[in-house]
Order: sequence, then C-alpha cells, then structure tokens
Amino acid sequence: MSALKRTPLYSLYENYGAKTIDFGGWELPVQFTSIKEEHEAVRTKAGLFDVSHMGEIEVKGKDSLAFLQKMMTNDISKLKEGEVLYTAMCYENGGTVDDLLVYKKANDDYLLVVNAANTEKDFEWLESHVSGDVQLKNASEEIAQLALQGPLAEEILQKLTNEDLSEIKYFKFKENIDLQGIKALVSRTGYTGEDGFEIYCSEKDAKELWKLILEAGKELGIKPIGLGARDTLRFEARLPLYGQELGPDISPLEAGIGFVVKLDKETDFIGKQALQKQKEEGLAKKIVGIEMIERGIPRHGYKVYNGDEEIGHITSGTQSPTLNKAIGLALIKSDFATLGTEVSIEVRPKKYAKAKVVATPFYKRQK
Repeated sequence: MSALKRTPLYSLYENYGAKTIDFGGWELPVQFTSIKEEHEAVRTKAGLFDVSHMGEIEVKGKDSLAFLQKMMTNDISKLKEGEVLYTAMCYENGGTVDDLLVYKKANDDYLLVVNAANTEKDFEWLESHVSGDVQLKNASEEIAQLALQGPLAEEILQKLTNEDLSEIKYFKFKENIDLQGIKALVSRTGYTGEDGFEIYCSEKDAKELWKLILEAGKELGIKPIGLGARDTLRFEARLPLYGQELGPDISPLEAGIGFVVKLDKETDFIGKQALQKQKEEGLAKKIVGIEMIERGIPRHGYKVYNGDEEIGHITSGTQSPTLNKAIGLALIKSDFATLGTEVSIEVRPKKYAKAKVVATPFYKRQK
C-alpha cells in the first residue's frame, strides 16, 4: 500500500487538534473541533480550509482557447482576463470526466483547477487530445490552495492587504496580491454556498499564510475547517461532489448542472452529440433533493424505492446542521422526480423510511 500524500500544511494540523483520514489517497483533516461547530462557523463567521490537495493544470499556447473549447462543455470564449468559469469535461457518451474551474490569466494562458483524485486522470485525458500550439503542465505540487469562506471572509483577508478586495467580484480573480509579503492569486469563489475566497500561493508560503489568516480572524471567530464540514456545507448548497453526484456514468445534465453545457456554442466539444440526444429525448434519470418524512438519515449508496420498484440511490445525505432535517440528494428515474413525490429509502436491510422529493438548493445565503 502506497503512503498517503500530504499537503504542505500537514505538519501544522496537530497544532489545531486535527483528526485526519484517508481522502482519495491524501491524509487530510476531517475535523479540528467538531463538524457541527465548524459548519456553523462558516455559515455565521468564517472558516479556513486547506484545499492544497486540489489539482492545478496550466494550459498555454496560441491554440489553447481552441483546445479548451473542444475539451469543455461550457463556452470558454466568453471568458475575459481575470474571470473564472465553472465547467465540465465529458467523455463521448456524455459521462463526466470531471467538473472544474477555468481561470483566464491572459489570451494564451489558462489555469484549470480540478478535483484532487482526478488530477492525473484529467491531465492524461487532456494530453491525449492536444493538437496545435498547446503546452500543458501539471503544476499541482508547486501550488498550495487555501479557502477562506463565510460572511466575514472579506473583512478578515482585508487586514492582510492594501488591495481593495471588494473590487474582486463573484467568479473574478486578481493575481500577485500582496498578503503581508506573500504573493497570491485571490479568487472570489468557493464550495460552501457562502461568500469567500480561494487563495493560491507557492507551496513554500502555505504555512505562513495559514497562520496569518487565522491570526487576522482570531477576534472575529475564524476556525480551521476540515473535510467533514466542507462536505455538509457544499451539500446544503447543492454543489455536486465528483464520485457521488457526478461520474463517468452521470452526465452534467443528469447531475443538474446543465447550465455548464452550452450545446449552442460554435465549437463541437467531446460529448456534445450524446448530451444533445439526452436533452432532446429527455433524461432517463436525474439528481433530486430528498427530505425524510420518517426517522432515518439518507446515506450515500442507500437504495430508493417507489413501492416495490427500485428507482435509484442516494448520492449524498446527512442530518443538515443548518436546517436540522435529514436530507439527501438521490439519482432516481425521472418519472419519479416531481416535487412532492413520496419514495422509500432502504435505511437498513429490509427497513424502509418514507421520504419526499423536495426543491434544491436546501440552503441559499441571504445576499
């Protein structure tokens, strides 16, 4: 068994009481205090995440736009310098290779931020389709990423820089921001449903930046946050997790992120025909929100029934810390996806609990 990978911040974890787990081959903190406490901190104040396990792939060269248009479902030509776009990459059959962010640094210079467990697979997929003047580089080991999320995120980060952070609007970024002597790319993006930033710096500066941010937010109630709360936060905001709501056998349309699929863009992209067919013929299955009526928590993998018919399975589920309800996301046959439809969840072998289909996202922050 190969050793688990570690981020540049690993040696600091124990100082904050971290409990670590194996997450896709990485030794990462699942929690520092408790999942509920950390979740609450991000919803009401601010939390700092080590997300340095995420992958960063550089795409450069005069044909990089044409290349990305072929590889991505979204319309990369709409991106201006300093903007970020959420997109998917698909296989020919419409299944999802990954969901990712594309940063446009300059006309021939893009940064892709991909899911950690998919970094090597994504790089190989991209590399196998390169044509023209395109240079790819997997820069993941050189770059550390911290996420500062929550309603007080801007106030905290502003203490470390003279740059006016209010000028960085949603899905925009600025490079070379000076954070107490550390140069960073600061992006107004996140995976929690809250306002906040994702901050990219050299892996050599990660520990120092982590300490600076926690110190700057100390009086405002900032907490270091683990993977447990990261999952409950993204889940309440109905943000998909690759391997659960997305995968080789789940298309972006089925996952409910059809807004990243631009079937009308001029360039043909990989998977376009399959996705066009899905849209025209109607989806056989789709991801829906589920709320328990009877006692039970809908966990990942639990089967969903309508009467005696198995109609799908739970992709993510938990007792929502914000709503204090047992809720889930389920991939089910589209015939049963209407709001209010009652279904049964197999919470234990031969033990079923009633649930109903509800609207998502489960949580939406007040602007």
